[in-house]
Amino acid sequence: MKFDKSCLKLYAVTDRYWLNGRKLIDDIREAIEGGATLIQLREKNLTHDEFKAEALDIQTLCKSYHVPFIINDDVTLACEINADGVHVGQDDLEAGEVRKLIGPGKILGVSVRTVDEALLAERKGADYLGAGAVFHTGSKDDAVDITHETLREICNAVKIPVVAIGGISVKNLHELVGSGIAGVAVISAIFAADNIKEASRKLRRLVENVITGSNI
Repeated sequence: MKFDKSCLKLYAVTDRYWLNGRKLIDDIREAIEGGATLIQLREKNLTHDEFKAEALDIQTLCKSYHVPFIINDDVTLACEINADGVHVGQDDLEAGEVRKLIGPGKILGVSVRTVDEALLAERKGADYLGAGAVFHTGSKDDAVDITHETLREICNAVKIPVVAIGGISVKNLHELVGSGIAGVAVISAIFAADNIKEASRKLRRLVENVITGSNI
């Protein structure tokens, strides 16, 4: 799948914490139908075989909707199932090494918190950056907040698109107007919602306004 930054507008990162007996694939379908433009499968507690089986099912779903499918952290699995790409953090395999493994035609995202990290990731072959946490978040215990000024500096320093991540909701999304982001990555704002499709629809509308610089 050819990378287009428009797929970053509403970047949905999975978390099975809020499933409450539902199937993750069903929640992802709801998110996509509501307006999610990219799915990142993030699993920390599954075996490789469990992760692979789940990934293959969700990959098929995403293909049917023509939505890019990204694997979090697990470069080996991403290559094994021919996922559209992979997203890595600063403590994972170095971006240049990941690029060598996945090849030039796959999407590579890298988490950053500083301008220096952003510039290095860009040089090493990242297609986009995930910058944050822009608000306090409970989804990652080790998340370090970055200021909105730093977010703007990162966006201005690189030529590749930047996605804001961390604690983003319909209540604070308007604060990111003028930051230069290409989209937002969200977890609980979608998957913790009572109505996932409606939550995605509202977030998609709001993020379109943020990207274009409109007031919300």
